[in-house]
Amino acid sequence: MQAVTLPARAGLFWIDAGWRLFRQQPLALFSWAMFVTLLLIFGTLSAPIGPIVFIALMPSITYVTLSITRDVNAQKQISPRHWIEPLKQPGLFKKLIGLGMLYVAVCLGMGILIFLPFATELAAAMQILAETQDIEPLIQAMQTPMILFAVLYLVLAALFWYTPVLIGWHQTTMTQALFFSAIACWRNKWAFLVYGVSWAAIFFAIDLVLGLLISIGVSVDLAATLQIPINIAIGSVLYATFYPTYVSVFGQGDTPAEAT
Repeated sequence: MQAVTLPARAGLFWIDAGWRLFRQQPLALFSWAMFVTLLLIFGTLSAPIGPIVFIALMPSITYVTLSITRDVNAQKQISPRHWIEPLKQPGLFKKLIGLGMLYVAVCLGMGILIFLPFATELAAAMQILAETQDIEPLIQAMQTPMILFAVLYLVLAALFWYTPVLIGWHQTTMTQALFFSAIACWRNKWAFLVYGVSWAAIFFAIDLVLGLLISIGVSVDLAATLQIPINIAIGSVLYATFYPTYVSVFGQGDTPAEAT
């Protein structure tokens, strides 16, 4: 697989292309995003096993997301019965679960390596929290390991970003897919930086608007209720951008417009 190098402004193109894909079948993409959100909620409520299961399923979720948005781009009508179709390729689901388990193992290993050196400080902060209900020491103790984890997670995300689709659509081995994904993300690091910062700004703007509504008298409960469908809708657009990033980087298929 040969990944091209795109300019930084491609990050904005991906968002624009995802928005146009979303507008083609908003209900179908919203329904998929809502389903993924429900999986995440159930996983969170079923700790500690639930989060591990959800992370293990992430490559499969990513692959289905890309397959759905590819079909939307091809003008195919999508319904919930199409969600399982991409995983029916012989042996694919097993490979994606294996990839998911590797993702879980790397995440856990990375977390242990990063947080273990700070175990004493974290334990002391937890003791203070239990005795005085003061969370400030815990927040301070968490800052450095969380920053380190976030930096390393970017590397991990690059390794796994394109891996599911490379395995599913191009029948590459897991090792090859991880390598090609890392190279593709590195070559387009500035585009991904613009892409990531733009999405962070979008979600921050939503929180800001809801905060302003609360400040002018809207109840917190109503604002929280409004935030759920808004976040799912924005998440739908986010998922729709995955396919344009793949097409423009690997030159496969068609996007609503060319990144220039």
